[in-house]
Amino acid sequence: MNIYVIRNGQRFGPYTEQTLLSYVNQGQILVQDTAIGGNDVTQHTVGYYLKRTGLKYKVANKGNIISQLKSIGSELIFPKTTMLSKCFLTDQRFMILAIVGLLPMVIMNMPFGGFLLFYEVALYFSIIWGLFFYTCFKTAQVRLKTTLAVFFLTQVFVFAMWDLLGLPRLNLFYNLVDMPFPMSLGGYVLGVGLTEELVKLLPLIIILRKAKEPLIPQTMVFYGLMSGIAFGVYEGVGYQLTVNAERTYDVSFFLNIARLTSLPFLHACWCGIAGYFLAFAHLYPKYRRGLYALSIGVPMLIHGLYDTFADVRILPLILVFIGLMLLMVYLKHGVNYQSKLRQ
Repeated sequence: MNIYVIRNGQRFGPYTEQTLLSYVNQGQILVQDTAIGGNDVTQHTVGYYLKRTGLKYKVANKGNIISQLKSIGSELIFPKTTMLSKCFLTDQRFMILAIVGLLPMVIMNMPFGGFLLFYEVALYFSIIWGLFFYTCFKTAQVRLKTTLAVFFLTQVFVFAMWDLLGLPRLNLFYNLVDMPFPMSLGGYVLGVGLTEELVKLLPLIIILRKAKEPLIPQTMVFYGLMSGIAFGVYEGVGYQLTVNAERTYDVSFFLNIARLTSLPFLHACWCGIAGYFLAFAHLYPKYRRGLYALSIGVPMLIHGLYDTFADVRILPLILVFIGLMLLMVYLKHGVNYQSKLRQ
């Protein structure tokens, strides 16, 4: 019977069962390789055809273990030349794996405690988020220097305005937060939402003003995501040292994880939306007032609604999902926005 072997989309043969057996015993064809007989309609494996004709295979060993290892060669077993090459040491995938996998061990060996320890852990999670956002949202305009500037500038602004100036105390709408609904909604939207989203916007405005070329919306979305992560890191460390520390161990543990993962992600999504509209405000300055209003209004509204209904079971998740959907839809409809704003 004529049998064809199919490997990587290519057909080889035809072979008889005896020829197949010979190739299998030599290790040149695998019993798991796909095969089809000359008159068959359905594909099977090489092993199927050998078994059907009662042929038993046995792949011969090429010498003992020592001789096999010698044949493989030391360079394949421990490829020191490749490991020490500049090309490998600068490989992006290798660097990402090394940072994500080994950074916690680096932190473990640092003699820090208290605030610095929490901040180091928060930085670790922010690096993971940053690598993820870089993979998903990077553009040709994204620069590492600018990314780092956004990340640390946001935290400087938060420290200055929260810890030094006491900005939340200056916004009178914060006083409505503890009042019954719907007054609390106004407090969370015009107090918490407005204040926090405005602070996250400041580094993005500086970047746009300092840019040597017009920055496209996708670029500003990325920088907005990084600003949001930076705010989430700073806020998360503060909560871990205060509010979370007062809870029971299990609740505190969960809240600490949430403050390093999901909650910074929320801040990132909301600020990504802000970056999107900010970019259009600078690309189409005749509409800048409306676009500036959207850059702060949309994120602060979603933010305020989330905080207002944070304790209402599934509703916060729905609001977060809507915010994420808005960000992705905005990106997909960027061409439509450009067509509209050119008029």
